[in-house]
Amino acid sequence: MQDDDFSLFKAELRGVKPLTQDRADTGKSRPDVKRLATLRQAAATRVESIKVDGLSDQFVIDVGAEDPLHWAANGVQEGQMRKLKLGQIAFDGSLDLHGMSVEKARDTLWEFLAEANKFEVRCVRVTHGKAARKDGRKPLIKSHVNTWLRQHPQVLGFTSCLPKHGGTGAVYVMLKRTMMDGRDE
Repeated sequence: MQDDDFSLFKAELRGVKPLTQDRADTGKSRPDVKRLATLRQAAATRVESIKVDGLSDQFVIDVGAEDPLHWAANGVQEGQMRKLKLGQIAFDGSLDLHGMSVEKARDTLWEFLAEANKFEVRCVRVTHGKAARKDGRKPLIKSHVNTWLRQHPQVLGFTSCLPKHGGTGAVYVMLKRTMMDGRDE
């Protein structure tokens, strides 16, 4: 009976040609090795050029165009934040981030806060705008500024401005002063 099975098997395979390749065609095009090497090189170069300033974009808190912003670091007195919100703490510097890319806004904000710190400025105003995006999502720069200011070591608190100073399109930012350590916290 085994000979019959073998004969039947050979009869069924008559006319079948053995495969010349041992790889299946998945339908995918072969990767362009040179292009991939170029992309890898470009990615490695970009990573090295990123400025490490402590402001992370890993998790951005999305806020609406008209949402008022308010945040205070631990230990900041409510009375100080109330004065800030009412515009009773004069701001000595102002920065407008309208029309900037996220990366440009981030660098500009970092430099502005460093400069304010250098001159012992107590309060500044940052205008982030509140433009709704074309894709219907929340305002990009406003959301990033809200996240970045919470991470900055010199920021004690911030709150949306009075309408005459930009309303929900800007924030008053209260900063630490190093010469008078202990007074701000």
